Amino acid sequence: MEILKPEQYGEYETFVSSHPNGEFTQSINWQKVKNNWEFEAVVSRDSQGKIVGSMGVLIQRIPLIGTSFLYAPRGPVCDLHDRDVLSDLKAGADQLARKHNAHMLKIDPNVPMGDTRFIEIAKGLGFRQNYGPEGFEGIQARFNYRLYLNGRTADELFANLTQKTRYNCRVAMKKGVEIRVVGKEYLGEFVRIMQATGERDGFNTRPKAYFERMLDALGEHVRMYMGFYQDQPICGAITTNYAGKACYVYGASDNVYRNVMPNYLIQWEMIQWAVETGCTVYDFQGVSGNLDENAHMYGLYRFKRGFNGTLDELAGEFDYLYQPLKTRMVSHAIALNGKLGGLKRRLKRG
Repeated sequence: MEILKPEQYGEYETFVSSHPNGEFTQSINWQKVKNNWEFEAVVSRDSQGKIVGSMGVLIQRIPLIGTSFLYAPRGPVCDLHDRDVLSDLKAGADQLARKHNAHMLKIDPNVPMGDTRFIEIAKGLGFRQNYGPEGFEGIQARFNYRLYLNGRTADELFANLTQKTRYNCRVAMKKGVEIRVVGKEYLGEFVRIMQATGERDGFNTRPKAYFERMLDALGEHVRMYMGFYQDQPICGAITTNYAGKACYVYGASDNVYRNVMPNYLIQWEMIQWAVETGCTVYDFQGVSGNLDENAHMYGLYRFKRGFNGTLDELAGEFDYLYQPLKTRMVSHAIALNGKLGGLKRRLKRG
């Protein structure tokens, strides 16, 4: 086990970006987006000194209680069935917990609910598994809708869309909707449309500075797309492309010209980027686990389902409690008193 120094971060990034279980939130550059957190990188090496496992840990200090929260978003990155490597990375986290007086460590790797081997190892290392039925109870969504590309061409994928989704993509094309990859000069428009989406659908939105940091930090691994109708921006999205996975992270649509179906075409354009860059999967990200057609968020699932992918149920979060009493104090402060201000919002989306 080794806790890396900043001058070693290049080696860490090379490992994470090329590993099948690599995630953009485990990239060394994610800490630049989460600039109100501290960051440490833990690695496990084999007998030849080669990295075989890594865990990027974000550290949120909680001054009012005198503790810290450790979080490895979508980590660790390794063979998630290798108990020795996982134990080694956990030992590194233990060292960080002592250094930062942490009350808990949270991990939420990309493992399915049916992966009993990982769940068994994690529980054997002292982690508690946490999940809720809807899938949005934790920091990351637990139900993700994904399109596994399986080496298919864009034409094959388009033919595989549901009839209605193909039709709506063609409506957008026929109406003259244009999808462009745009730069930061369009962030103002993106945020405006995002705010309209949040007001319409009832969720809080990120400030412009957050999206600007994301575009700057992730560089070639992220794109901002915008849909234009009659040269007017009417929808937008921010999508990452990292370690063989494309992820639709943020999306927004205006309240006007929704009848020209821009949201379908922008998704199709982003899927084509995933195909062109050799990704194995296009991840539409979170949907609700409640598939009742009358449920509040069913429409989001229905939209994503039109691209004929797969609904993946993940195993949820795994918590290791270093200081159970302080963990309860933090939970009560967030849930009942709100004395920690924006902590709960800062925890959302890692």
